[in-house]
Amino acid sequence: MINALSIAVAVKVIAGITFTGEWWKMIVIGAVFGIVNSFLKPLITLFTFPLILVTLGLFTLIVNTLMLIITVGLSEPFQLGLQIQGFWPAFKGALIISIVSMLLSWLTGLKKVKYYKGG
Repeated sequence: MINALSIAVAVKVIAGITFTGEWWKMIVIGAVFGIVNSFLKPLITLFTFPLILVTLGLFTLIVNTLMLIITVGLSEPFQLGLQIQGFWPAFKGALIISIVSMLLSWLTGLKKVKYYKGG
């Protein structure tokens, strides 16, 4: 749900990212994005680790952009209605999605840090 809301914010804020369709399709797109991030992102991050090190982590923005582009590519055959016109809207969208996801996770308490008190 957080992914769907984050993508919806990117659609509203970034010119070049459009969504046409019913609200439930955005939830499906969020699920596709979550699956892509769960399965492909660790693999791509592993292979691009040297670039991530050299750029002091900035290359992860490119990896996030690629995850968004892959999500759009996977959702197109199902006509879910998400479209991105070019790399830069995808880059800006990935940045917005990352920020909004982080804020929503923090606000909802889904990413609480657990401390272990030894005794």
